[in-house]
Amino acid sequence: MNAEGATPAVVSLTRDGHIARLRLERPEKLNAQTHRMWFELRQIGDAIGSDTSIRALIVSGAGRSFSAGLDTAVLTDFFGSAAADDLEGLDSTAMVRRVQYSFSWLAETPYPTIAAVQGHALGAGCQLALACDLRIAADDVSMGLLETNWGLMPDLGGTVWLPELVGPAKAKELMWLAERLDADEALRLGVVNRVVPRADLDSAVDELALRLAARPPLAVAAVKRAVAANVDGIEAGLAAAGAGQLRCLASNDLAEAGAAWLEGRAPDYTGT
Repeated sequence: MNAEGATPAVVSLTRDGHIARLRLERPEKLNAQTHRMWFELRQIGDAIGSDTSIRALIVSGAGRSFSAGLDTAVLTDFFGSAAADDLEGLDSTAMVRRVQYSFSWLAETPYPTIAAVQGHALGAGCQLALACDLRIAADDVSMGLLETNWGLMPDLGGTVWLPELVGPAKAKELMWLAERLDADEALRLGVVNRVVPRADLDSAVDELALRLAARPPLAVAAVKRAVAANVDGIEAGLAAAGAGQLRCLASNDLAEAGAAWLEGRAPDYTGT
């Protein structure tokens, strides 16, 4: 239980076979984020972050916005607002690192994560979307890291993930000037993978999740690890790719891929 109470939950998690769905549940507040929401995200991360039975996770927001950023109470008094139980007794540095885990576990899962982004994805909302591997945006989206408007900086992962997508110079410009991106500009810069009409967002994301869930999970996880290792240099990236390939070469999935091709059917991967 968190400091603000346990019911109703402000983040939901559902499962449908190999696909999991995580949704922010404060539509009346445009899914503005609170310590309670971060606590529930951390709980979910602890529960499913290493779950290899999941092959795709969809992250979305209920209502007309993905997340408009921080709740006013957190924005105006971060350390004094109702903090979660797992932050009690931590010094300020440890508290920030723990809050960062609310998003960072999404970048560390063995399975792909997809943000379904509509309406507002601002500040912390944008950083949550950036924590995911892929982003599908509705054509009504407005995205941006607006923290410098408040004398703050993006500290929940935006300074890590945005430069990977747009390059360091453009990322610094966007963060320093607190620029907002519409759907077309977000697509042009590579911040989102695809833009679809708002009415088609859910179906487009579901279709992508189904396609990803049908791919060989060991290979998918190996690609994710190898790409992440690139930040430590070429040798680290190559080492991670080599280790992943060795596991794939020894897998049942490799044999299943060959058998399916010979038999003219879709492969049924087990991740072993």
